[in-house]
Amino acid sequence: MIPLSSANSSGFSWSKLPRSVGFEVKLNGRVVGALRRMSFSSSNYEATTSEGTFKIQRRGWSGTKDEIVDSVSQQQIAHFESGWRRRSTLTFADGQRFQIERNGCWRPRWSITSESGERIVSVDPRQRTADTPVAIRVKNSRLVLLLMFILYRIRQAEEDASAVAAVAAIAAS
Repeated sequence: MIPLSSANSSGFSWSKLPRSVGFEVKLNGRVVGALRRMSFSSSNYEATTSEGTFKIQRRGWSGTKDEIVDSVSQQQIAHFESGWRRRSTLTFADGQRFQIERNGCWRPRWSITSESGERIVSVDPRQRTADTPVAIRVKNSRLVLLLMFILYRIRQAEEDASAVAAVAAIAAS
């Protein structure tokens, strides 16, 4: 894995890992991280970057609260809260906050903005790409972790939709 500080941070892409266990994230063609499901029956994921290994997990049943925990120290790095009537926010332990938005239904696009409204990352799941402005004001170590968290949220949304579809099919029969 290459450290982000040695690369231009504008062209992220990812590909699925074998057996749908997660994603490998690349920056301009070079691997900068990986996101893997911790086990087949778990909704928890492990994010590996040049900065370390982190566990991303749900808190509670509703899927509206998640957290990022350092795998070694077990310290909470960030927590996420979403809801229908408020903005979805990822707050890091040092107080830095990011808003996460999903726009569109059939071809959703995801984005992360700073508290001041500055776009940090724009994600196109269909194309498997993410773009960042050239002059962003986010620590390099956080940028990949933010992208990993978005990929985790995309994966959770897909799994939740599959579960709803299965229940609807059973109910309709």
